[in-house]
Amino acid sequence: MTVQQRATLDDVARLAGVSSKTVSRVFTHRELVAPETAERVLTAAKRLRFRPNTLARGLRRGGGTNTVGFIMGELGNPFYYKVASGIEKQLAAAGYGLVVATTDDTPEGEERVADALLAQRIGALLLIPVAEDQSYLEGERQLGTPVIAIDRPARNLVADAVVLENHRGVFDATSRLLARGHRRIGYVCNPASVYTQAERLRGYRDALARYDIHDSHRWERLGDDLTVPADRLIADLLARDDAPTALIAGNNRVTISALRVLRDRGDDGRTAFIGFDDFDTADVLGVSVISYDPLELGRRAAALAIERMADPAGFTQQIALATWVLERGTGERPPHERMP
Repeated sequence: MTVQQRATLDDVARLAGVSSKTVSRVFTHRELVAPETAERVLTAAKRLRFRPNTLARGLRRGGGTNTVGFIMGELGNPFYYKVASGIEKQLAAAGYGLVVATTDDTPEGEERVADALLAQRIGALLLIPVAEDQSYLEGERQLGTPVIAIDRPARNLVADAVVLENHRGVFDATSRLLARGHRRIGYVCNPASVYTQAERLRGYRDALARYDIHDSHRWERLGDDLTVPADRLIADLLARDDAPTALIAGNNRVTISALRVLRDRGDDGRTAFIGFDDFDTADVLGVSVISYDPLELGRRAAALAIERMADPAGFTQQIALATWVLERGTGERPPHERMP
């Protein structure tokens, strides 16, 4: 197969019958070019399949490009691609492009991926922090590259953040179970050391404390190794003689594991259950969840990035988006004691 050379700016100029400077101006400041001339240039560019080099243009100006980078975890998690979708929609409406990179939820991958994106002189960096320390981004921030943390605040870095009301969501869910008579309520999460889980666990414990329950560690299973299946943590908890009559899952992975374990044990609806994060078939299955809008999470983060690119010296913001409990059946079950 013969590979054709890409058309150049000069090629477009010759076909349109204008100067190269005019072609350049059409792609940078179209309002300064007569409409009929701009149309002629755009028609020529389309015929030649010409694409302007926005990266080179940004570098010539000494700044970044009109592309924003987003670092997220592994692609199999619906949460990540829904957040990415919200980011892309907001950026596209403002004329920005999006480049997505993944870390597979590993701390060691975060800095490597961030360096690769920053080498492209992106206009802003959005990331879901995984590593314990984001101070390696301070130099770039001081050079004017906005950094926006999503879902979890950055650590050791002054950066804008858009997070969820994690504490309130689990506090409300636990309070509903307590109000229905449950006193042995389990909480399972993995990984447990991240900001989101720390806040959710705090909400769970605070709700129990209001009912003078302070020994929740008996019904907590807090993993910190994604290679350990959540199924194992849940099965261990439900095998106790004083097994919980209700269960809260700290994220969507644990929710799926919990549903699997409850099914395999033949639970038959005896254990009340609420999961954090909605998922596509939760309504069909009647699973109660702590929900929020992941698209809005992405949109708000992108809006912050656009605002910060226009005003790098503005005050740092941390925005917390609402969470709410969707009651669908599993979370409304009353306590069920085992038969002797």
